[in-house]
Amino acid sequence: MKFTLGIEEEYQVIDPVSRELISHDQQIVTEAAKVLNDQVKAEMHQAVVEVGTNICNDITDAREQITHLRKSISGIANDLGFKIGAAGTHPFSKWENQHITPNPRYDEIINELQDTARSNLIFGLHVHVGMEDKQMAIHLVNAMRYFLPHLYALSTNSPFWEGRNTGFKSFRSKVFDKFPRTGIPGIFDNYAQYENYVNILVKTKCIDNPKKIWWDIRVHPFFPTLEVRICDVPLTVNETISIAALIQALVAKLYKLRTQNLSFMNYHRALINENKWRASRYGLEGKMIDFGKECEVDTKLLMLELLDFIDDVVDDLGSRKEIEHVKVMLKNGTGADRQLEIFKQTNDLTKVVDYITEQTILGL
Repeated sequence: MKFTLGIEEEYQVIDPVSRELISHDQQIVTEAAKVLNDQVKAEMHQAVVEVGTNICNDITDAREQITHLRKSISGIANDLGFKIGAAGTHPFSKWENQHITPNPRYDEIINELQDTARSNLIFGLHVHVGMEDKQMAIHLVNAMRYFLPHLYALSTNSPFWEGRNTGFKSFRSKVFDKFPRTGIPGIFDNYAQYENYVNILVKTKCIDNPKKIWWDIRVHPFFPTLEVRICDVPLTVNETISIAALIQALVAKLYKLRTQNLSFMNYHRALINENKWRASRYGLEGKMIDFGKECEVDTKLLMLELLDFIDDVVDDLGSRKEIEHVKVMLKNGTGADRQLEIFKQTNDLTKVVDYITEQTILGL
């Protein structure tokens, strides 16, 4: 198995003077499409630009592609008089002031979901891992659910919302929770059972296609991939790549166990949600529950245990350097920790925005 990768990031479009989110009227997308083709997309809100890599053979390829995408979008944005920022929420812009992209698909979503869609001004990281076999993909999704809060804690990067310190390390998921069909999925015994679920939703007009199932992890409806969607978009390329490497290694490890006829324990969604809540509230600074031992453990300690768990597949994937960087992230804190530190020092949310825009292009 190759465990190819695909990475999608959503960026904020920022006015360099006011530091507010600003509609770029799809100028960035139009210009970027000339060089990046379909690797850049408009989103529902006009202050968002989404990029996606092509299929990446390994983590080195993924790093090159994400670096190129961030650099290209940042350069084009600058030329047009904008800046881009990578954070799960904007520190103070209000969703009520944002323009919606004119598009029949978005019109339909707004019509159905109303203010839950209009207020969904959030920015995520989606990581795809190649998996042709849908049956295997469903099994891996079941097992991967346990580790989603760990990945989420590491990516937390949205402590502010509409000018307030929310008290959460990631408020992004609190905003997204208002959507239907979000969060940690339940367990499906096999792919046929999942297909049956989708078919019922389509038949009863809950959805018109399975892309409207927005879970934290899913078997992708159109690509031969398993897609992890729980993470905030990280501040830096290094963080994005380390999280992607971790996701890839987890899939490879769980696949290895499965093919050796060993399986990872499946836990109930209600239990995993307890850890997701803790990850959202405290990031890496809190404790999560080790369900095997039925006790609380420091989240950073659980992260180190996770690195031990995947250690035997990392060298085959060629991602040792990227996985080692997770330890640096544990030491330096998440994007949320660093945003909060800037706010503590300056008491000025515009300085936090400046920090976000600087970090977004760090090392490019």
